[in-house]
Amino acid sequence: MIADKEKILKRYEKEDEDGRFLKSRNGSMEFFYTKKHLSDFITPDSRVLEIGCGTGYYGMYFADKCSEYVGIDLVPKHISVFNEKIAESNLKNVRCAVGDATDLHDIDDNSFDVVLSLGPMYHLSEPERKKAFSECARVCKPGGIGAFAYITSCGVYSGACIDYAEIYPNRVANENVFEVGTDDHRPGLFWYVMPEDIESEAAAYGFDKIKDLGTDFFIFDKTVNEMVEEKFELMRPLYDRITSSESCTGMSNHALLICKKKGPIPT
Repeated sequence: MIADKEKILKRYEKEDEDGRFLKSRNGSMEFFYTKKHLSDFITPDSRVLEIGCGTGYYGMYFADKCSEYVGIDLVPKHISVFNEKIAESNLKNVRCAVGDATDLHDIDDNSFDVVLSLGPMYHLSEPERKKAFSECARVCKPGGIGAFAYITSCGVYSGACIDYAEIYPNRVANENVFEVGTDDHRPGLFWYVMPEDIESEAAAYGFDKIKDLGTDFFIFDKTVNEMVEEKFELMRPLYDRITSSESCTGMSNHALLICKKKGPIPT
């Protein structure tokens, strides 16, 4: 059981998760580059499990690119919306259910080719991340793919220092972000980690890193959102480069760690 489950439910009962990718140009980059980073790892014969599926953004996108897509999310409202999308599109290979990233007891061992965790790590403390990694490792086939989205502590704090210079940096934020690993304004709701730390956590549960790349950058937030379209198109080559270079990942806002679970896929 996630310790701050009620905080998470309260947050997303109010939040419009279904339209989050449309809220800002820079924010949409998280979704664009997450799909780009994952595209080579989801094939027509893949059984895909997405933990933290939200309202089905990735499920709907990858539905025709895999054999089966199963979504799990903590928030009942999200699952209700996702089920409506599945029914409206008459998808036979997609289903979803309410569930907890730290306890996937309804899912069999070694049952999915690709296991995506594209939201839970944002809301889990270190001990809870370890439970989530353990469950992902259990349900992922040997030789399968695990992908884990997370928020970097330096990236999110640097962006705050630029966009909210009248507030940041400050001592309370320094302590929360760097010593505790949580947000100073919403402690216990959002949790941050650096690339080397989450890579180490994943490795402890048998996941070997393939790549670890940023998907959006808070330091560009206001700049990118205020650009005219012509100038934004000139910005894209820079965005393409920083989201494909691991040397930049620690300064990203959201990042995606893609791994392979040790062992051959059973025949």
